[in-house]
Amino acid sequence: GQKRRPISVIGGVNFYGSGPAEEIEGLLTQPVTRPPVPAHQVPPYKAVSARFRPLTFSQSTPIGLDRVGRRRQMRTSNVAADGGTESSALVDDNGSEEDYFYEELCQATPRYLQPGGEQLAINELISDGSIVYAEALWDHVTMDDQELGFKAGDVIRVLEASNKDWWWGRNEDKEAWFPASFVRLRVNQEEVPENCSSTQDEEQDADISKHRQKIAENKDQMRTNVIQEIMNTERVYIKHLKDICEGYIRQCRKHTGMFTTAQLSTIFGNIEDIYKFQRKFLKDLEKQYNKEEPHLSEIGSCFLQHQEGFAIYSEYCNNHPSACIELAKLMKQGKYRHFFEACRLLQQMIDIAIDGFLLTPVQKICKYPLQLAELLKYTTQEHSDYNNIKAAYEAMKNVACLINERKRRLESIDKIAHWQVSIVDWEGPDVLARSSELIHSGELTKISKQGKSQQRTFFLFDHQLVFCKKDLLRRDILYYKDRIDMDEMEIVDTEDGRDKDFYINVKNAFKIINRATEEIHLFCAKKQEDKKRWMEACESERRRVQEDKEMGMEISENQKKQAMQNARKSRHGKIKGVSYNGCPVPPPHQSLHPIHQRHITVPTSIPQQQVFALAEPKRKPSLFWHTFNKLTPFKK
Repeated sequence: GQKRRPISVIGGVNFYGSGPAEEIEGLLTQPVTRPPVPAHQVPPYKAVSARFRPLTFSQSTPIGLDRVGRRRQMRTSNVAADGGTESSALVDDNGSEEDYFYEELCQATPRYLQPGGEQLAINELISDGSIVYAEALWDHVTMDDQELGFKAGDVIRVLEASNKDWWWGRNEDKEAWFPASFVRLRVNQEEVPENCSSTQDEEQDADISKHRQKIAENKDQMRTNVIQEIMNTERVYIKHLKDICEGYIRQCRKHTGMFTTAQLSTIFGNIEDIYKFQRKFLKDLEKQYNKEEPHLSEIGSCFLQHQEGFAIYSEYCNNHPSACIELAKLMKQGKYRHFFEACRLLQQMIDIAIDGFLLTPVQKICKYPLQLAELLKYTTQEHSDYNNIKAAYEAMKNVACLINERKRRLESIDKIAHWQVSIVDWEGPDVLARSSELIHSGELTKISKQGKSQQRTFFLFDHQLVFCKKDLLRRDILYYKDRIDMDEMEIVDTEDGRDKDFYINVKNAFKIINRATEEIHLFCAKKQEDKKRWMEACESERRRVQEDKEMGMEISENQKKQAMQNARKSRHGKIKGVSYNGCPVPPPHQSLHPIHQRHITVPTSIPQQQVFALAEPKRKPSLFWHTFNKLTPFKK
């Protein structure tokens, strides 16, 4: 009957004992066993698009890009006409003044530039009991229970950073592993209380005043931290761009036998133009940077002055998927792998592959709004730079949103092109001639003036509404019928009952009326909810067309032609002479979002005889034919 002594967590014996409540509490406070670190690598380019949410690039960023390469002991100043020196100027392509900034950065923050320095610093903070927060740069969509899913802008508490690729963290929902490259550590981990008024006696007014003064000083320090992060990351970014241009592009151009001009244009895009632009931008930043009192720096005007120049990132981001594909083809050959590694070593660049370096511009353009948002947070309204910072934040957010939207449209036109080549008997110009986005689709009944009803499948794009007819046997095959120009149309709701224009009874109906010719199209949906969705989709189509016009959203004719050529080549490679009633058999169109099929599609791999057998309904045997067969003198 003697009570057993409880066993401690480390496997020894607790000689002092403890009560049952204490034992339960001890078990509850023990750390939960963590699953093993995910073995897979996060895809290098994974775009998760959303139209109206900014900063939605889901983009893997290589760890270690916050470190520069070799440290050069040189400094060159531009001598001004009056004999003075301009220490903040960027000089020629050799970048001697830029190298001074890197040297200065190395001396000021050595850990920031050491391999694994950031990771080491995080672990030290966590082990000291400090709370470390990170902001999500991009969406992380996962179906794995052992991984932490989040959206761009979410705040994650980092609990362990011992692995360079995967960190253990917690958000509002759960604890799990997440890719370290998807987040940005907050510059200021401690939040400043907004309201510091005391609820105690009025005698403590002096203490409150001191407390407020201390908070103001803390805010100045936090603003200093953000300003310094912006300046440091900008200098490091310039170093990486310079290494790409001088270390890779220059060497590639020397080896004409290995690279064609078209290949280099595909792999590197307009990164040289970005390098030139960023040098000018950094030069202006350095002029506005107050070294003695960084919190007084007024850098908002620099972003506003160069906001139109940031549009060059759109071309690079749109080209980046093609660059990844082209680079992957070359990397299959050993001579190209050895060549790019030799370029990296010759330029004394950090130990990151070329595809990691080519990701930096995509990462950078998405990072600006986050940095400015944090800077705005620690800039008081009385600060002389407050209004410029606020305007710069909105401007850079719009730039990132526009770039993301253009990238999403390029992905969309590829899908639309593949959809069009699957339509049988297509007539007229391509969809991409006027449209770049599918807004809604579904089945409606179209009623003619004569009262004839036709069941059709409709596809609402920007500027036009295309409708097709399903094949009687193969319901996944669509035949082109016609299209309606939406630019001159007006959507009118129609009440249930007898229609005054068509003189028939209708239900769940709406009309599309041409304002110029007064031509009327009458449509009926199966359910009231379907009608509501179509009405909202048509309104959304007009709104999006107007937004595109205001944003300057345009897809070049070359990109549209290229999308159609790729779709036709892909289609031609798949069918290889397979036909149905003399027409190419298109693939099912379920892949084109947001189509929702309401029937079971027949795979194309099934032989044609089985297709007819599946399509033909089974009939009950007739007694007449049974008697007739018994009496007939002939048999087949």
